[in-house]
Amino acid sequence: QVQLVESGGGLVQAGGSLRLSCAASGSISSINVMGWFRQAPGKQRELVADFTDGGTINYADSVKGRFTISRDNSKNTMYLQMSSLKPEDTGVYYCYADRLYRYWGQGTQVTVSS
Repeated sequence: QVQLVESGGGLVQAGGSLRLSCAASGSISSINVMGWFRQAPGKQRELVADFTDGGTINYADSVKGRFTISRDNSKNTMYLQMSSLKPEDTGVYYCYADRLYRYWGQGTQVTVSS
């Protein structure tokens, strides 16, 4: 079982930056597939960025060039650096990890004001 805890969300003005963290309860070095989804009010959850099983990184078109996903296996933590934030980036951000099952964090709220 994997427990994930997100942190780093908050209120920021458009154009600002935030770094989200996703801390895992155990080692993530053996976990290939991890990533971030977000859910805006009234909308479906959408993929933001992830590490694929093939070792590549995917980004949603809407965040390419502005967001960077990374991981530090020594700290069992994954990050999402978000820059040039826009009001449409507002939502609850969830991290996930696949180890036989898909495990989710509880989410962290990101609000971008115009």
